Amino acid sequence: MWNRTAARDWRRITSIVVAAGTVAASALGISSAHDHHHHHAGGSGSSPTQPATPTPPTPTSAPTEPTPEPTASAPITPAPAPTTSAPTPSSPSNPAGSTTTMPTGNVTSNGRTWVQSYAEDFDTAAAKGSVLQKYPKMAAYDGYNDTSGQGLYAPDKVLSVANGNLDFDLHSENGQPLVATILPDGYSAQTTGRVSVRYKTTKTPGYKFVGMMWPSSDDWNQGEIDWPEADLGGVPRPASAVPGTYSNGAMHFEPESEQFAPTDTTGYHVATTEWDKTAVRFYWDGTLVATTTKAVPTTPMRVTLQAETAIGEGTTPASSKGSVDIDWISIWK
Repeated sequence: MWNRTAARDWRRITSIVVAAGTVAASALGISSAHDHHHHHAGGSGSSPTQPATPTPPTPTSAPTEPTPEPTASAPITPAPAPTTSAPTPSSPSNPAGSTTTMPTGNVTSNGRTWVQSYAEDFDTAAAKGSVLQKYPKMAAYDGYNDTSGQGLYAPDKVLSVANGNLDFDLHSENGQPLVATILPDGYSAQTTGRVSVRYKTTKTPGYKFVGMMWPSSDDWNQGEIDWPEADLGGVPRPASAVPGTYSNGAMHFEPESEQFAPTDTTGYHVATTEWDKTAVRFYWDGTLVATTTKAVPTTPMRVTLQAETAIGEGTTPASSKGSVDIDWISIWK
């Protein structure tokens, strides 16, 4: 088990953009609750999450679990059924393999049928400043600083949709790094859930990306699930906070031993988080990377995709310019 210090300060919030409109957020003043991510710290004197040249170890410590092939059922409305059959996964341990086609319909994995509640393929083009209008289910943070304090949430200057991708254009204007965090299905909450996202990033110093499940109550002590998480172009590492372990500005995170995805994020990959009642599982292109049974939230959470300045790595260079491209995201309950 390892600790991560807090960098969640709702007092920085000035506003939150919800769908097409902006609503004022109250200054809650809860230093432990924020949808921002932390720097991984594996105890005193430990190295940061992303080593300079991370070598992903073989995840031998992850328990092997039966992972049946996904069984598709009726797709959710209004998503149309695929016009061609998706290829059958080549391995029974491939519940969320890499595919260019967004999964639609329910999925059976680890003995449970997951009911799809959201799917977005980003087929409608949207210029900067119009994404939240054209994707009204989506919400985004706006107008306050990110976890490190260097980046400013500015969705209208960062987000656009083109060529079937939601693009995060991470860059600086007048020396100010601009970043974005989206809630694909808004503030919709769920207790247990499955999320798959197909994405890639540039290899860019000074920025990072993380997919999160974050407590709807904004009480960090209820837990936090992070997958995928890495500096842009880095090798993702999974993590889940053990509920009830908040102390002195930190939470305990699992898995206890460091585990990494088999590849970096410079090519398209599918990251899948499976949060069940007794375990949280982390998949990369359908391969199980890690499992934890110790850090399993029990309260409602929301899905968040967060691109921000890197943490614990000094000043983000004003010349750094990078991108995160989301091909599709699917959510099940």
